[in-house]
Amino acid sequence: MSMDFDAIVVGSGITGGWAAKELTQKGLKVLMIERGRMIEHGTDYVTETKAPWEMEFRGEGDAKLYAEEYAVQRLNRHFTEFTQNHFVNDKDNPYAVAEGTKFNWWRSYQMGGRSLTWGRQSYRWSDYDFGANKADGHGTDWPIRYADLAPWYDYVEDFIGVSGAAEGLASLPDGKFLPPMALNVVEQHVREAIAQRWPDRCLTVGRTANLTAPKEGRAPCQFRSICARGCSYGAYFSTQSSTLPTAQATGRLTVVTDALVEAVDYDPATKKATGVRVLDVKTGARTRHTARLVFLNASAFNSVHILLRSRSEAHPNGLANSSGVLGTHVMDHASTLSTMAIMPGFDDRTTFGNRPTGVVIPRFRNLDRQEGDFVRGYSFQGGALQSGWTAAKRAAGIGADYKAKTREVGPWRMVFVGFAESLPRVTNRLTLDPVKLDPQGLPMLNIHFEHGDNERRALADAKKEAAAMMEAAGGHVIMGFDEPGAGGSAIHEMGGARMGHDPASSVLNRWSQAHDVSNLFVTDGAQMSSSACQNPSLTYMALTARACDHAVSLMKEGAL
Repeated sequence: MSMDFDAIVVGSGITGGWAAKELTQKGLKVLMIERGRMIEHGTDYVTETKAPWEMEFRGEGDAKLYAEEYAVQRLNRHFTEFTQNHFVNDKDNPYAVAEGTKFNWWRSYQMGGRSLTWGRQSYRWSDYDFGANKADGHGTDWPIRYADLAPWYDYVEDFIGVSGAAEGLASLPDGKFLPPMALNVVEQHVREAIAQRWPDRCLTVGRTANLTAPKEGRAPCQFRSICARGCSYGAYFSTQSSTLPTAQATGRLTVVTDALVEAVDYDPATKKATGVRVLDVKTGARTRHTARLVFLNASAFNSVHILLRSRSEAHPNGLANSSGVLGTHVMDHASTLSTMAIMPGFDDRTTFGNRPTGVVIPRFRNLDRQEGDFVRGYSFQGGALQSGWTAAKRAAGIGADYKAKTREVGPWRMVFVGFAESLPRVTNRLTLDPVKLDPQGLPMLNIHFEHGDNERRALADAKKEAAAMMEAAGGHVIMGFDEPGAGGSAIHEMGGARMGHDPASSVLNRWSQAHDVSNLFVTDGAQMSSSACQNPSLTYMALTARACDHAVSLMKEGAL
């Protein structure tokens, strides 16, 4: 059978861009399909350099519009009038939740996906993470370990550019870093105080995919910290700044936007995927594209949604679902503000510029010995900052004295936000809603999710330890919480098409390849078998590059 393409990549976000880059560079003719609109690098970042007074609602946005059409997206701290065009319209893109479920699904349907809005925190996982399921019996054992992924972490970091400091921690392996961004004076003080009191704990600057040196046509970070508007400098990693132009330079990439993949087509005779069915969201026209390989990179929940919709006589419960676990064991980190403290003694010091990353305290609990009444662990992200002129919105006053007051910086505060590992549970799952349809007439995705007692116990310990560390550094704790936010709040949704050794209990093998459909690969967050407690995006990228290499090798061997 003659195929239109060698490979189809569904999705253009962090992993879709990587799949397109890797496959085209290896000689394949690739079609990349994006359900949202085209956004051209630089020219389409329409609010990037605008000041508040140039915006209709001074950057705050239309509250009535947000309530009616962005009810979920507006809860994202990166969602503002400057960035709203990089988030989906909830009214046009509904999803369902099971009774008792609270889940904020923050999405970006456009060329580049969430690579335009992500937090850029880039952390390697360790064998503590890849070995956790086997060690404590939660979930299914990962079929890989750190050594399998280490060279691919190197490969990805070298290409995207990650600034960070090497710390020699077993729980958070060092990478190939650009020079780190500096801690401010309060953060440096807290780092030293923690190290003196707890030598096994380390506060370090967040490892971020923001350049601190020029790289292959991309300029270094300008310390504006308005990344989610889009960065025409290319200073942070996104599909537009990095993987897309590299793929396009090969001459082997075709891009289609405003195209929703309804399902993956399957041939029961060959037991292979033959391509995808696509709906043009502007015209309503339906088409088919064929290929020898299909890579799903639509984001964790959307890739699972596509597989569930790809039902057939051969796969009545969803494509590649002979195990029956498709859609199950979804995860999102349990996160909350663990502590906030006033940090006295530094009011004569300030900072300039807006560093686009915070600090991190990597996991220190339950590494080589069990501590506390929970398994796995947690990490902290946060930082120290001074209140600026915006604090005047909550202060009394009027006239010249009030205006002058806004020029003064306020006291230093420091926050630690806890991220507890989410255990993989069969009850946390995605299904097709039996009744509700989306505007395209397709079954809505139904999300069943709740955090468990283990996550709550971990966050209770995180609250206690965060306060102790702040107080050891001379801080005055003013608040702290131990209840996790709604599911989705960490924006780290994972799982649903997990990787594993056994086809009877997993969807994918160690190469992110479907057990049931040898030419189908899922390399976004859906493939994850556990969640760790650090940001997963770097791991997605490394797994994607590794899977592409394997897929092309199989093609060359005639195995696909």
